[in-house]
Amino acid sequence: MLKKILIFDDDEAVLEVLREVLEYANFEVKTATVCDNVFKDIEDFKPDLILMDYILKGINGGEICHQIKSNSKTSALPVILISAYPRVLLSLGDYGSDTFISKPFDLSDLLEKINSCLISPQAI
Repeated sequence: MLKKILIFDDDEAVLEVLREVLEYANFEVKTATVCDNVFKDIEDFKPDLILMDYILKGINGGEICHQIKSNSKTSALPVILISAYPRVLLSLGDYGSDTFISKPFDLSDLLEKINSCLISPQAI
């Protein structure tokens, strides 16, 4: 069974590149440009990992990450924040994300971080 990745980014070009790369790497991918109801998206898609842009239209992706990590039903779900503004993360904290990737990102580094986050004690 393919691992599922849910991606939130308001840049369609970034979403398309991520979808192509991750599907090529044998992941099932769902993308969204808005995260109006992230918990419904999680419940419906049941992702193994979330990739989330730090700055989304009108929403702080870091705050959404914090909500995911603070909810007992989703707290174990790995969340990777991505942003073209890594200094923002230094000043505001990581919101409990599992890791952070700067844009533009190296695709092999992206896949390495995703696979690292997907390795869990239960899988060993």
